[in-house]
Amino acid sequence: MTQNDAQPKPPKLTVLFSVIVVDLIGFGIVVPILPFWSERFGANGLLLGVLVASHAAMQFIFSPSWGRLSDRIGRRPVMLITIGGTALSLLFLGLADSLEQIFVARLLSGIFGANISVATAYLTDVTEEADRTRWMGMIGASFAVGFTLGPPLGGLLARAGHGVPMLVAAGMAALNFIWAAIQLREPERHAERPVANLTGRLDVLRNPVLGRICLVYFLFSLAVTQLETTFAFLMSHRFGYDELGVGLVMLSMAVVMGGIQGGAMKRLAERFRERRLILVGLSVMAIAFFGLPLAPSVAFLMLPLFLAAVGRGISQPPMLSLVSQSGDAGSTGIVMGVFQSCASAARVVGPLVAGALYDQGQAFPYWLAALLLIAAALTAIKIQDPPKVSAA
Repeated sequence: MTQNDAQPKPPKLTVLFSVIVVDLIGFGIVVPILPFWSERFGANGLLLGVLVASHAAMQFIFSPSWGRLSDRIGRRPVMLITIGGTALSLLFLGLADSLEQIFVARLLSGIFGANISVATAYLTDVTEEADRTRWMGMIGASFAVGFTLGPPLGGLLARAGHGVPMLVAAGMAALNFIWAAIQLREPERHAERPVANLTGRLDVLRNPVLGRICLVYFLFSLAVTQLETTFAFLMSHRFGYDELGVGLVMLSMAVVMGGIQGGAMKRLAERFRERRLILVGLSVMAIAFFGLPLAPSVAFLMLPLFLAAVGRGISQPPMLSLVSQSGDAGSTGIVMGVFQSCASAARVVGPLVAGALYDQGQAFPYWLAALLLIAAALTAIKIQDPPKVSAA
């Protein structure tokens, strides 16, 4: 056996990551446009929160269902169904001409946008536990790439009309479906169809390890939604930024987060265990969110935004890694689905709270986020790292 033969070969995941990136570019295109578009139809902060929450509510309901279905019939067909549905929902959103139609489109988008759980289950099928945090970092990097390209692209396209970015995103999703149908293959390990020991949402949440990780992810996501929901309003009302300006600021955050998750995460995962990375990341984010609304100018605002991106980039991949190592092989889809549905549940409650708090004071959503991140860190202290597995 040669030295090269002894080295573990990385899985061929280019197609999976490219599908995720294109999917999230389409989602990222919508993010900076939706607040301005909904405000055009008379939405205030609370109604914007309801609009964002409606999308997340469907993700909360359907994430475990898509995950469970992928455990039964395979990852590839479920990915294709959800990508095709995303294209149709974005087309409907681009053609919407009332707030009611926007709500319907976002409901459909939430139903079919619950496929990240299937993508992470796919990744779990084809990677080893010793390298799991590194590869989950690549999932995060795919998010970052999507949000790097999506928001500024959406801001530029909005100059031609608010519906144009949505139609472009629909076209990208349609091309993504064709690309996935041609190139995406069912993972070999999942083709063996191992028996699932966890079959429902309650089974996963009753597991002491999985339940605690899910709680941390819920609190983390609840905090993040405070920023996601109100950031465009904050930049518009305080600093006079339009869609393109908001998109460019979001781009800078995504570049930082992508650099950490796509590059630095490999070295961090080799040096530090998952729990420590989670605690450090959550603590950095708490500091950033507390200081964010105190910034007197955009230049000063960039420091807490930078810290928030760093903290998120450090803390999210080890959460995904921990939960993927804590279930049995036959239940990966449902476990990842329930895990992702915790974030969706946070995005149901979070936007409503964020919108209502923002209407009372611009700083309130961000200070609540800081408290939630402290609570998440305190909860994560009791999480035990899995046994160390050699990558070789």
